[in-house]
Amino acid sequence: MIKSELVQKLAAANPHLYQRDVERIVHTIFDEISAALARGDRVELRGFGAFSVKHRPPRKGRNPRTGDVVEVGEKYVPFFKTGKELRERLNPGNPGV
Repeated sequence: MIKSELVQKLAAANPHLYQRDVERIVHTIFDEISAALARGDRVELRGFGAFSVKHRPPRKGRNPRTGDVVEVGEKYVPFFKTGKELRERLNPGNPGV
């Protein structure tokens, strides 16, 4: 699902809201999650999952085409860990997951 599909589904489920207001709400939520991650904060949505940022230190990598060693700089990458309820919905009847 892409963001526009999410907006359409939410607008259809909430006919008392204008679509432009639903778009603004979705955009604001994503902006706040992005801003929190940029600050290094963790964002937890109970039952859905948690977003955090992981640090990857600099390392030596290989160019797969030539085999040459290349320096890969440090970077911060977003990380998502699913919540218990989401895992249970994805794996019904499988309590060990």
